[in-house]
Order: sequence, then C-alpha cells, then structure tokens
Amino acid sequence: MQTSSVVKRRIGYGAAAVAGVFAVAGATVGMWAIRNLKAHVLAQRRTRAAGFRENSVDVNGTRLNYASGPKSSGPPLLLIHGQGVDWRSYAPVLPALVHDFSVFAVDVHGHGDSARAPEKYSAAAIGHDLATFIESVIGQPVVVSGHSSGGQLAAWLAGHRPDLISAVVLEDPPLFTTLLPRAKQTWNWVDLATTCHDFLESEETDWAAYSFAHQRLWTFFGEGRKRIIRSGLRQHAKHPNRPITMFFMPSGWNDMQRSLLTYDPRFGDAFFTGSWDEGFDHEDTLRSITAPTTLIHADWEYGSDGILQGAIDDVDAQQITSLNENIELIRVESGHNVHGEIPDRFIEILRAQRSP
Repeated sequence: MQTSSVVKRRIGYGAAAVAGVFAVAGATVGMWAIRNLKAHVLAQRRTRAAGFRENSVDVNGTRLNYASGPKSSGPPLLLIHGQGVDWRSYAPVLPALVHDFSVFAVDVHGHGDSARAPEKYSAAAIGHDLATFIESVIGQPVVVSGHSSGGQLAAWLAGHRPDLISAVVLEDPPLFTTLLPRAKQTWNWVDLATTCHDFLESEETDWAAYSFAHQRLWTFFGEGRKRIIRSGLRQHAKHPNRPITMFFMPSGWNDMQRSLLTYDPRFGDAFFTGSWDEGFDHEDTLRSITAPTTLIHADWEYGSDGILQGAIDDVDAQQITSLNENIELIRVESGHNVHGEIPDRFIEILRAQRSP
C-alpha cells in the first residue's frame, strides 16, 4: 500500500483543511460524499451482474479464493491485487474486462477469503502457488496483471514460469523499493509494514482499530488528525464488524478499510522484516521475462522527510525497463491505484495485451 500526491490533493491536509471538511454539511457534501462512500459498493454490484462468481481451491495445501467471470472468446486474464485489499478492488474494471478476457481475480494468501498462511508470505512462495493455480484451474497461459505487491508477483510469474505467461502488465509495482535497507525510506515501510509489526509486538487485539488509528496518512491533517481518529474509533466501537469509512476520503481508501478487516497483519510484517523478498532477486527476475511486458508508472514524490510517497521513482522505472527490452514504460497521471483512479486508461492498456 502506498500513498501519493494525488491522494493528498484530493483530501487536502493540515488543520485548516480538516476544519473545512467537517464544516461541510447537507447538500454541499452531495454527490462527492456519496461517491466516496458508495462507489465501490455500486461497482461490486455491477461486478456480480456481469457474472462474476467466487470459488475456492486447494493449492499446494493452502486455500486460495478467487472470482471468475463468464468465459470469453478472449485470452484468460489473471489479476493479482496489491497489499491490504482483495480481488474486489478490481470491481471498477471487471465488468468491462469480461468483453475481452476470461477473467480470474485471486485473493492473495492473507487477504480476503484465502487462507492465512504466514509460512507462505513471500513473493517466491505465493508465486509458486499462483503458478499451480494457473496450471490446475485456468489450464493455459495467461495475460497477468498485478498491482503493487501483486505487480511483483506478476513479475515473479513471468520471470520464473514464462511458459505460463503470454503478456504482463505491472501496475506501479514496488520493484527494488521493498528491498532493505532501501525499503525503510518508502511509505509502505513506515506506514502499513511498521503498523503491522508494531501491532504484532503489542498486546492489542483489535487490528481494525489499531490500523485505523496508526495510519501515517493522518499526519497530513495536523491537529485535525485527533478528531478524525476519535470519530473513526467511535464508529468502530458502535459497529465493530463493519469497516470504518470517512466521507471525505477517496472511495478506494474506504474500500481498503473493508478489506483490512480480513487482512492478516503478519503479511505486512513480512515487508517490515524483509522476508517477503527472500529468494526473490528482482533484477534476475526482470531479465528473465520473455513475454511482452508493460510497466505502468504512477505519480510519486519524496516528502520533506525523504520518504518515497509512491511505489517507485523515475530512476527505478528506468532501471526496470533497462534490464529487459521486452518491457515498455507507460507513465500515467494517477495515484498508486491506477485501475481505481483512471479505470478507462487501465482497461485500454490491458486490451492492448490481447494476442492478434
């Protein structure tokens, strides 16, 4: 999970911004608040209407949950979500993609309805299971698209099992930037990974409350963060089985609060300790990719504290493409969640991966 200048522009930051947000009322909030709170709910309804159904399968001794759409004349497409969300994060694009692909969207171990399996919280272990999933469930080579850490998994599949991959889309993957010690200067490490680690080291038992209260994003709101945290925790105390939602936050953020209810913080701890990357050589993996590959590079910036707010910077993107002539770079004006923020552009990029 990352943040970006796009998110900050949308929510504003500082005490004055928070005061203004909470002063908004009635019709002034209008469709903006409704969209933030309901956009993903409506997108999931459209996904069900498009024919997507969930199933689970045992993969190398571990339950893997996935959703699949109606069979299409187009090639199979495997979608791998990023850290902290689940397959439903693709809801804004799934109804359109069924016209071009036979779509499969998985819940990565430790997310959604897939098993919590901390012994497999590494790119290499999950990559092996996803390869088995392709072989046993899909049964033919796929176009694979992964977002964030899912992009790392897509790269792992393409580099280690090229026989299973026909084309690759890497949606803002944190290649190189999850590697220690570099990782300590990234938003994911100082935010979600550290929060997961600290929660596991504490005596706290309520992950939803702890993760909400310790989100680094609230630092952009100055003193207003205290009011936000109090409001969210009151909401959680009243409805402990529901996600904490905020009308002034983007819809993708609100949907992530839903998926964090089933997220295993031990998954995030693997990024804190670096065990996620054990046995995963990023450079060798990228060099080994033979399928046509598209790298989607989203907005990024370094904060005044030197923390990378984004998945990769321009130097990282250049390094990724320099390692393999099969990798094409597409720069987009979007936050980290490209398929959620600019779905039409994401769909266009995926459609270009279809075989002639």
